[in-house]
Amino acid sequence: MAEASFSEDQFCCPICLDLLKDPVAIPCGHSYCMSCITGCWDQDDGKGVYSCPQCRKAFTPRPDLNKNAMLAEVVEKLKKTKIQKSPQSVPAKCYADREEDVKCNVCTGRKYKAVKSCLVCINSYCQNHLEQHEHFFKDKRHSLIDATGRLDELICNEHDRPLEVFCRTDKLCICLMCVMDKHKNHDTEKASDERKIKQKQLDDKQTQFKEKIQQREEKLQELRDAVESHKRFAQAAVENCETIFTELIKSIEKHRSEVTQLIRDQEKAAVSRAEGFMKQLKHDIDDLRRRNAELEKLPFTNDDIYFLRSFQSLTVLPESTDLADITVSSFLSFDDVTKAITLLRGQLEDFCKEEIEMISERVRYVEIVPIPEPKTRKDFLQYKRQLSLDTNTTSKNLCLSMGNTVITNTGTNQEYPDHPDRFNICPQVLCREKVCGRSYWEVEWSASAENWVSISVAYKSISRKGNGNECIFGNNNQSWRLLCCASKKSEFLHNSKKTICPVVSSKIGVYVDHGAGTLAFYSISDTMTLIHKVQTTFTEPLYPGFRVLEKTTIKLCDLTM
Repeated sequence: MAEASFSEDQFCCPICLDLLKDPVAIPCGHSYCMSCITGCWDQDDGKGVYSCPQCRKAFTPRPDLNKNAMLAEVVEKLKKTKIQKSPQSVPAKCYADREEDVKCNVCTGRKYKAVKSCLVCINSYCQNHLEQHEHFFKDKRHSLIDATGRLDELICNEHDRPLEVFCRTDKLCICLMCVMDKHKNHDTEKASDERKIKQKQLDDKQTQFKEKIQQREEKLQELRDAVESHKRFAQAAVENCETIFTELIKSIEKHRSEVTQLIRDQEKAAVSRAEGFMKQLKHDIDDLRRRNAELEKLPFTNDDIYFLRSFQSLTVLPESTDLADITVSSFLSFDDVTKAITLLRGQLEDFCKEEIEMISERVRYVEIVPIPEPKTRKDFLQYKRQLSLDTNTTSKNLCLSMGNTVITNTGTNQEYPDHPDRFNICPQVLCREKVCGRSYWEVEWSASAENWVSISVAYKSISRKGNGNECIFGNNNQSWRLLCCASKKSEFLHNSKKTICPVVSSKIGVYVDHGAGTLAFYSISDTMTLIHKVQTTFTEPLYPGFRVLEKTTIKLCDLTM
């Protein structure tokens, strides 16, 4: 009898492509390793349907698996009789040692690079195992693609089938089963056809991306140049400030020396004059004492002629310093000079503090990329300022209350002391706090139907005495005001130039960006509505101010809550 001829491939598992281990035959007749087919069907437990990886025949329920003893014996004999060939040397470049290499899922030990991936078996194969795969499935239509490490991403998670269709409705890649299921009646297209369409759009998209990249590269370079310029200007400003402060210190030192020298010169002149009087007085005292001593001896002389002559010469008082010309101060002091210097120091410190605060605010808002202006009330409240009214500026016909946050014109004069900062005629008042940088505050007002209230900002240098335009908010170039009336449209005034504005609510929001020269008034209700906006250049710090006519009231809102 002729000896039967067997091929090793006949006894390889179609799943692991290696000789069968604990071989089992499933109802359709195909054989697999016990562990391979068990692992494959474990993944199908959720579906309740189990199929053959080769012929795709489905079984329900899950078939029981038993080891095929005869087939196992044949495989063992094949292993014993198998001629062991010495392994050929494999070039190092064929091994999947690098992180980016796709590894063969079948190789044991050191794995070879995969050359193809199967979308049906969901495995990647090296050249040797690919040949075995093609031998087992030569009559089946398995989809092979170039080896990829993203194989799981190409399989439908729900149906374990290749993603072959694009759903335009949901903008998703789906399998053929999905087309018949959740994506039924959707606008679908084969993935390859959809790619052709998208491929045509790709050039336009790439052009857009290149344009955006170029724009951003230009902006990036612009920012880099601006940063370098900013650094240079900052360094130049530091050096200039150092020079100016050094000169200022030298100037103060010079004035200090001048005042010291003035005091010393005055001291020297006064002492010299006093010492002259002292010398003259000492001379007078010495002469009078000498005459007095001789007069004391004169009564004891026996020579009548000598007595008469001496008496005649000694009793005539010599010319001497008139004591009436010498007035000695009972209180010698330079307190007036000290007080003057102390006052100068206070004025200089106040001036420097005010100017440095304004400089600080200007420096704070020197931005390479400016912060955008606020848009919502929440944005504005980032810059909220809590204000209080300055009693030294309050006109006598205005009454302050509620911790100097409420102004009322009662029509009667208040007992305020005279002060150079007080508005002596205009019913106006300024706040204590000056506005530099970005600031926001709100006020509530009430007035009779025909009366107005004025919500303003002004420079500290605005005139306070009289009732001329130089004093009235909005009628000069040192102030800006919004006139609010319950029955008419509002008005904005600056330097007596009037702009008609919409009717406003009883609550007004005021926003100032001193560095940017922005002043804006908003009507506050359920929404925040712009009333009027000014773009200018502020040359001094601004002070919020108010003009309040009879039977009208303004309240500064508490924004700290």
